[in-house]
Amino acid sequence: MSESEDGRRPPSNRRRRSLIIRRDDHIGDSVGSAFLRAPESQGDEILERIGEYLGAQIKILKAVFSAEQIEVDVEARGWPQEGARLAAAARDLHGKGARRNAIALYREAIEIDPLNAQALAGLGQALAEQNHHEAALDALTRAREFGGDSAELLAAMARAASRIDRQSAALEYAQAALKLDPGSFPARRLLRQLGASAEPPKSAPDAPRPRRE
Repeated sequence: MSESEDGRRPPSNRRRRSLIIRRDDHIGDSVGSAFLRAPESQGDEILERIGEYLGAQIKILKAVFSAEQIEVDVEARGWPQEGARLAAAARDLHGKGARRNAIALYREAIEIDPLNAQALAGLGQALAEQNHHEAALDALTRAREFGGDSAELLAAMARAASRIDRQSAALEYAQAALKLDPGSFPARRLLRQLGASAEPPKSAPDAPRPRRE
C-alpha cells in the first residue's frame, strides 16, 4: 500500500453505501433462508446472517426487508484510492493473461477497500476463467449488490450460474442482461445454448381504442 511522506499509511476513509441483497441471488444459502420466514419472527438472526455474509469490515447501519430483497445501509473503513489503483493494475495483468496474479491483486484491492465493486467484478471474471465458477458467481453477486446492474455483469453471472447447473438462474440473468443491452452477444449466445429466445421481450401492443357510436 502506498504511504505518506513520513512513511505512514494515509488515513483511511469511512464510507457509506446502500446495498440491495436479492432473494434470487441467494437461493440455498444462509442469507437466502432469511427470506423464508417473516423478519419479525427471526429477531436479530437475519442481521447476524447478513453481517456474516458481508464480513467484519462492513458495519450494518440499517436494513429494510421485503419479500424479494433486503435494502441495507452500510459503513466501511478503507482506502478507496489505493483499492482503485490495485484494481486497475489487476485488470492490466488480467488483460495480459496473468490471471493468477490478477486474482491476488483483486483480492488485495477488496481487502483494503471492501466496497470496491469493480474489483469484485474483475475477481469474479478472473475466477470464472480459471474454472472456479462457484467462487466466481459469489464475487459477481457481491459486485452486483455493491455496484448495481450492468449487462456485462449479468451476462458473466449467467455464464457462471450455467457452469454450476443453476440453469434457471442463468436464464434469468441472461434475460436481464439482454433487457439492459439488446445487443449483448454473450447473453444472446447463452440464451441460445439454454434453448431460450435470444430476442429481447417486445413491448405489449397498445390496446385498441373503443369505437364511438
